Amino acid sequence: MSAVPVGIVPPVTREAIAAAVLAREDVAKYLKGTDGESDADAQARVVAYLDELQTTQRYRFYRALAHPLYPILRKVERIYEHGEHAQEAVTNGHVVWVSNHKSHLDYLVEPLALDDLGIRPPLVAAGINLFGGALGFIHRHVTGAIPIRRNSKDPAYLMTLRGYVAEVLTRKDVLYYAEGGRSYSGELKSPKTGLLQAALHADRTHLYVVPMAIAYDLVLEDRILARQAATRRKQPFAKEFAEMVRHAVGFRTRAFVTFGQKIPLIEYDPESRRDLVALAHRIQREIGLLHKILPTALVCATVRPQMTRVELASRIDDLLGSLREQHANIGVTDGRQAVDEGVEALIERGVLVSARQHLRVRDRIVLKYYARSIDHLMPARPRIVH
Repeated sequence: MSAVPVGIVPPVTREAIAAAVLAREDVAKYLKGTDGESDADAQARVVAYLDELQTTQRYRFYRALAHPLYPILRKVERIYEHGEHAQEAVTNGHVVWVSNHKSHLDYLVEPLALDDLGIRPPLVAAGINLFGGALGFIHRHVTGAIPIRRNSKDPAYLMTLRGYVAEVLTRKDVLYYAEGGRSYSGELKSPKTGLLQAALHADRTHLYVVPMAIAYDLVLEDRILARQAATRRKQPFAKEFAEMVRHAVGFRTRAFVTFGQKIPLIEYDPESRRDLVALAHRIQREIGLLHKILPTALVCATVRPQMTRVELASRIDDLLGSLREQHANIGVTDGRQAVDEGVEALIERGVLVSARQHLRVRDRIVLKYYARSIDHLMPARPRIVH
């Protein structure tokens, strides 16, 4: 890993952040009991949520995490694109890094990408379901992850979260996932706006959003995600983690992290719902264009029953023409390269089978998972029938 990144600031006490949140105008108004609660009840609710949100990042230990996680990380080749955009953004102020969300590996790979580029580590917004046991201890006391109640409708919680993130952004950078959780279907989901709204209520004088996209040849938990999407039933994290460890045997992949150009938040009105929605969709469009189109996705999007490799390469060439018109970030030069690199990876993964010069599908659910990863660029793509 790199030397200590530039821009590391002295730690700010939890008490200072809590005091700043409690002093914010909307929070102070709520604490007066104007929404039907007593002063004491309102204070207790906000303080409890603040205690839950508070996190600590210990940078020395954070960097050392690469060593115990080496058995996993050594199987993931990290490739970065347009790192100069990221490096330029942090020299001008604080940054909200906004990414798509493919895998639990994202939490490891993307902060390491920033570290490898010599950039200070951000706090990472993560689902509160990841904060149990030893992993939760690491998130809260080492990596500096912020636990998020994604489905909460409690106005007190949403107000406290907005104030907390806004205050943190005056001191640190934050990374969050625009889709909320991981994409179970493989496609790029519609963006959530909660944390972006919080950022707009921060001091925006020198605050920027940097869109970023992560893409893998193979996603570690592809089978787990695809089957949960098909059955519409989510597994407990502990059970899913155990399956991920089992699927990691023999697993290897490339991870492409691509950075976009910074977007100044000063250009957007924090009180305008229209500005918020326009900004969210702008970020999501850029993430979609930054997302690396890899051989496995191209093969899965075009393969048909009993197709030869030559026929598959020809179909991919046709698809590449459409993707180039969309200015997509393509990871191959032609269909033959996509077939040479993608088919073997999918055979090894158990998605395809090669028999007598023809290809057949062994795992339709996982194949569709990878095919959908380029749906945002091909809205008129015909439905796959196998």
